Amino acid sequence: MARTDTVLPPEPGAPPRTRGRAAVLGASAVAALGGFLFGYDTGIISSALLHIAPEFHLSDGMQQVTVASLLLGAIVGVLVSGAVTDAAGRRRTLLTAAGIFTAGAVGCAVAPGNGVLIGARFVLGLAIGTASLAVPAYIAEIAPKESRGKLVSLNQLMITVGIFVSYLVGYAFDDVAQGWRWMLGLGAVPSLLMLVGVFRLSESPRWLLTHGRPDEARAVLCRTRTAEEAEREVREIETLAAQESKIGYRDLLRPAMRPAVVLGVVVAATNQLVGVNAVIYYAPTMLQQAGFASSAAILSSLGIGLVNMVLTGIALLLVDRVGRRPLLLGGTAVVVLALVLLGALYLAGDGQPAHSGLLVAGLCLYIGAFAPSLGLAIWLINSEIFPTAARGKASSFGNVTHWGLDFAISLTVLTTISALTPTGLFWLYAVFGLLGVGYLYRKLPETKGRSLEDISASLRGGRNPAGG
Repeated sequence: MARTDTVLPPEPGAPPRTRGRAAVLGASAVAALGGFLFGYDTGIISSALLHIAPEFHLSDGMQQVTVASLLLGAIVGVLVSGAVTDAAGRRRTLLTAAGIFTAGAVGCAVAPGNGVLIGARFVLGLAIGTASLAVPAYIAEIAPKESRGKLVSLNQLMITVGIFVSYLVGYAFDDVAQGWRWMLGLGAVPSLLMLVGVFRLSESPRWLLTHGRPDEARAVLCRTRTAEEAEREVREIETLAAQESKIGYRDLLRPAMRPAVVLGVVVAATNQLVGVNAVIYYAPTMLQQAGFASSAAILSSLGIGLVNMVLTGIALLLVDRVGRRPLLLGGTAVVVLALVLLGALYLAGDGQPAHSGLLVAGLCLYIGAFAPSLGLAIWLINSEIFPTAARGKASSFGNVTHWGLDFAISLTVLTTISALTPTGLFWLYAVFGLLGVGYLYRKLPETKGRSLEDISASLRGGRNPAGG
């Protein structure tokens, strides 16, 4: 197969800086299709499950296993792809993920029983885990520092778009015979588009430099930067890479790297422990249990997904202006308040919501606060705080934490509701959120407008987190 390491071509007549912005944006958009697939394949199960459960006669426990099988695959995908991304390159890893996405979607669509469906969703999880690590790393490494936050966060926006589209597809096929097969199988369409698009992308210049290919790295950078900017970025990367080459997993636990690794893990843990995927995966089920009809439950979830997408889009415009800390800390505080409110609504109704409209409004407030804060932070922060030579391995700690807790939560939501009541579940998540925001207030650095190399050095040096 011929190699085609070229960025998406900009308009020939455009000024150099405009051409560079267009090329970076185009490459980021193609890579972010991995985020769309992440959102679609995790979100679509919430609608499909309403039909799969009665067709395959699934208990609450087996419904949880069906949901969680994808997340188990994601854990394996992250564990494997961390080393693969650093060794084989970001581009090849993205190509592999796109192929696995396609195979998994087709396998889900034709599954004759729940065992095959669980296996196919595990395969999808491998692709999601791989993409969750490779996509933010690739975008962070091709983006200029002044627009890096916006472009990396494009991945999170595409995740929310994927979730929203999954709810639209779920609603469209709700009354179709065997409609759940269409819901799951349509994920193959964007995965094929991603596969074709990634063939046209260049490799990350940072990866090329750390693997002894400086001429190729300069050539890639010169397509999207001025010659002076490209040479300055090359020198920054080479200086740090010379100090941090051949970093192994054991090195990541040493004092120099430990602050960044712990921070990445805490961001990922807080992201999950506030219970966002309990809402993403089980909102229709919880609303149906609260008295909503199947179509009404999916339609209400569609509103939640719309809020998620719109607020993420707004955050995308603000993240490089306002900064990471204000969005993350302020948004997480509102998430905690929304969880307390949701718990109170259920408590007032003695296990049932006092009013269905208030319940949906509370869920919208919750997801609207989560989207521009913890929703962006899990991928953005973990793509910014580690040195280039170790980014794939180091960010895998946060990714494994994210997927491990996601797996545990998805496997226990329905049974935890039975044991603690919905009020107990939401208030437990609120406690975790409060602990997380306290740690992040003390330790999270502001990364807006700073080079990846400067961020990494500041964490090792213990500078003031709020400092620029």
